[in-house]
Amino acid sequence: MQTFVLAGGCFWCLDAVYRTLRGVSDVVSGYTGGSARNPSYDEVCTGTTGHAEAVAVTFDPEVIPGDVILDVFFSLHDPRQLNRQGNDVGTQYRSAMFYADDEQKAAFETARDRASGYWDGGIVTTVEPLGEWYEAEAYHQDFFAKNPGQGYCMAVAVPKVNKIRKSFAEYVLAS
Repeated sequence: MQTFVLAGGCFWCLDAVYRTLRGVSDVVSGYTGGSARNPSYDEVCTGTTGHAEAVAVTFDPEVIPGDVILDVFFSLHDPRQLNRQGNDVGTQYRSAMFYADDEQKAAFETARDRASGYWDGGIVTTVEPLGEWYEAEAYHQDFFAKNPGQGYCMAVAVPKVNKIRKSFAEYVLAS
């Protein structure tokens, strides 16, 4: 098993998408990349902690290659938007990949380079060392599945899930 820590806007969307893929055994929403210790969601939302909303995606590379996990990442959000995704604005919504070792760093940089081939404009996704990881509050875990009719989920997460289901159909779990 391997784990990638990725940030690309609200963690609810990333969580919703990655949970639909074969070979993904766990998705944990949390915070990383900042200096505040044990931040709460409310603190991270202020944009003053330096933390990004992120997900730790644990997957079996024998079932779904790491390159696919990263290609999904670059497909489900706009990596050209600095410190925002749509109406979610602030450094907590930045596009970032947090590496645990040199191998992950190289894989992340390669994926970012690959993504620049299909996104017009400059990609602003950062590749940062994985610092302290703080798991988000329980109500953020698997939020989409627990709240499918919630307005944000309907307006923002559902289109992303549908896009990935279509673009990466061979890796989507059977319904």
